[in-house]
Amino acid sequence: MRKARLRRTRRAGAVTLASALTLTALAACGTSSSKDDDNGSGNSANADPAAPLDPKTKVTITIDCMPPAAKAAELKEWNEDVEEFNKTYPNVTVQGRSTPGQCLEPPRFTAMLKAKSQPDVFYTYFTDLAQVLDNDGAQDISAYVNDRTVPLLKDIDPDVLGSLKQDGKLYGLPTSNYRMGLLINRKLFTQAGLDPDTPPATWEDVRAAADKIAALGGGVAGFGEYSAANTGGWHFTAQMYSLGGDVVDTSGKKAAFNDAIGKQVARNLHAMRWEDDSMGRTQLLKWGDLQKQIATDKLGMFLAAPDDVTYMVQQLGAEYENFGMGPIPGGKNTLAGGNNYMIKKGISPDKVKAAVAWLNFKFTTVGKGHYDWRRAKADGLPVGLPQPNLWLNDSKAEDDAARKRYATMPVENFKAFMDNPVPGKAEPPKAQEIYKVLDNVMSGLLTNKDADIDKLLSTAESQVNQVLATQ
Repeated sequence: MRKARLRRTRRAGAVTLASALTLTALAACGTSSSKDDDNGSGNSANADPAAPLDPKTKVTITIDCMPPAAKAAELKEWNEDVEEFNKTYPNVTVQGRSTPGQCLEPPRFTAMLKAKSQPDVFYTYFTDLAQVLDNDGAQDISAYVNDRTVPLLKDIDPDVLGSLKQDGKLYGLPTSNYRMGLLINRKLFTQAGLDPDTPPATWEDVRAAADKIAALGGGVAGFGEYSAANTGGWHFTAQMYSLGGDVVDTSGKKAAFNDAIGKQVARNLHAMRWEDDSMGRTQLLKWGDLQKQIATDKLGMFLAAPDDVTYMVQQLGAEYENFGMGPIPGGKNTLAGGNNYMIKKGISPDKVKAAVAWLNFKFTTVGKGHYDWRRAKADGLPVGLPQPNLWLNDSKAEDDAARKRYATMPVENFKAFMDNPVPGKAEPPKAQEIYKVLDNVMSGLLTNKDADIDKLLSTAESQVNQVLATQ
């Protein structure tokens, strides 16, 4: 889940820039795919799916989630990238599709899949693969992706690529990724006599630090948690992972959180809320609420992905310097997620090749497109956050150096997070349905001083088992 979790954030020759970016009748991310009457599929040079697209091939592809006009800098960079891409592929027309607000809204996404109306290249979360395949929506692109078409393929984190694979088949390419950590307000840490360069490493440390921060008074809370709109269940899952637990067993068919670890998570939260009074009295919070609290110096820390900082600076007027991050307390595992593009099943081979070429240029090339940090700094966009970061090996070293060189924020504030990486663990099957159930656990703990923890977990276990039985 991510920022709507949520959120969260999208010429030469016969092809002109204007035609490449035509927005006529592009009302939403989920409009129908273009027809295949210009696909050039008869070009013999393109018969081999493993071969790169022939630059002479004429083809039009529709791309989901082009940045809207409200995101002027991001849209400028998209337009520049289309122009640069067309220098290599002058006969590929890239038709971007934009929508106001959040691009991937779950109800609209589901309706789009059922109607088979997704664009040729459509945006997804890491958790969407099962739903997409259940609706026969994505093309197996295994034969199209190799070290000729995606030269840095070997340097992409295999855990990230794994979110796009099933039964050994690849169904898309990643655009961004995250691993959850502990986001802190450095000002409040300093005022409470805590070291902002050494965020709490255990949940016991979190409780102690939260108590000191809350003691500052003035309505300041030490630690915050969600308990509504599926975000409470999302964070309960993250806390289970951090201590080595899980919410679903290895079979994927039974709940696994009603155990010693689940009770430990629940009791710790209940104690912080009611014994320590360090979590604030306003509860039933969802994504966006904790960000507002920490951005206004009313909250000391909460679990988050690094790009929450971007939202708080760009949308809430906060300062980069006021935030830092450490690894998730407990450090056994952390919840990992992110975003991808998949390619619509049934489009022509040349459209698939063009889509792979575009995604490679825009999202999986160090120093280009999404990873052009010099340009991002010049355009006033954030540079220096530790994520998204898809890379391993020399690509990681090159990208990290560029982030640091062009940083628009103090990268040392994220040193604890970067120096202590925690293994990422994917979200559970039926994630959103499970999170909805677990919201009840979180809301019960945080709004009821007399909450029966055993009963909350037992009831949620039965409900999650029913959810999993419908797979």
